[in-house]
Amino acid sequence: MDRISVLLVEDDEGDAVLVEALLDEVGADVALHRARTLHEATSTAPKVDCVLLDLGLPDTTGLDGLIRLLSGPRPAAVIVLTGMSDERLGVKAVAAGAEDYLVKGQVGGEALARSIRYAVGRKRAEETQRQLRDEQLLASEKTRLERGLLPSPILHGTDLGLEVRYQPGGSRMLLGGDFYDAVRTSDGTLQVLIGDVCGHGPDEAALGVFLRIAWRALVLADQEPSRVLRTLHEILEHERHQPGLFTTACMVTISPDRRWARVYLAGHPEPMLLVGGRVVELPRDRAGLPLGVLPDSTWSGLDVPLPPGWSLLLYTDGLVEGRVVGDPERLGSERLIELIGEVTSGAPNWNEHPAALLDTLIDRVKQLNGGELDDDMAVLLISDQG
Repeated sequence: MDRISVLLVEDDEGDAVLVEALLDEVGADVALHRARTLHEATSTAPKVDCVLLDLGLPDTTGLDGLIRLLSGPRPAAVIVLTGMSDERLGVKAVAAGAEDYLVKGQVGGEALARSIRYAVGRKRAEETQRQLRDEQLLASEKTRLERGLLPSPILHGTDLGLEVRYQPGGSRMLLGGDFYDAVRTSDGTLQVLIGDVCGHGPDEAALGVFLRIAWRALVLADQEPSRVLRTLHEILEHERHQPGLFTTACMVTISPDRRWARVYLAGHPEPMLLVGGRVVELPRDRAGLPLGVLPDSTWSGLDVPLPPGWSLLLYTDGLVEGRVVGDPERLGSERLIELIGEVTSGAPNWNEHPAALLDTLIDRVKQLNGGELDDDMAVLLISDQG
């Protein structure tokens, strides 16, 4: 173990000198500090490994001082020092959270040093266990968020293909606020949603889960798409954890015959239509405001004809907000179109391997960024397989 820092909280000069002499006698590898009152100790105790606490201080009585020292977020190991007539109080102190108690005048230097080492060792072991429990709780929370944000699409038939990539920004353990879903109804219509809650962290992720599940329920209940967005807007207004929090969303309805799509935009990047090696960026003349911005917002759809062999690329802005090394500008949608053209021209049969197209495209975006993307990213590629 590294050198142990010890705070002796003792108002009696004779007892303080005795403790210091006992530790010097056995060459204990400790850095000893001194406080004469509990008030003095409260500022120093969080910075040391172990506290030797006399329960009979001028400004505290009984176990009050111990309880105050243990009430901090990361308390040090505490060993209580008692007189011969207070041994029962030492037992109560251990029950209250002290690592050990020692009776003044009945302990030698070796026993004192050993008690300090064991107390610090137990405290460190407890802290390790606490951190492990926290990591396990974090992993469980992440699993629950993943289950909600990364659903199993409801699809049937082989005439439509769906590839999905999701990645939290940077090195964050928890997922961000990006979400998506896809449901094919009994008549063959495919409904697709992709969205992005403003911000990062568990609260935003939980809100994304809430909106996605609400969307799926509304779609399965055969609600009209514009009404679905309006309902999500109302839910967001009531459920967001801070005022002004908004969510961008793109909802796409693909007809059973796969010949047309209706696109609804709520402040979200428009999908890209891929036909062969050509990319068609859809117009934004029907784009509406993000969800949660204005109380009376409405959204209308844009009808898009789909030629044979089409693919639709839906994405959150994390894909295009990465930097380009050596360029002050962000990647942007125009450069993304250029990247898609480069990838598809290098692989003429890319539509037979849509997963490889997505992986190659995302790798190129990361290369241009000089590493992992800072923002969360969700990407969906829907393809006509008929």
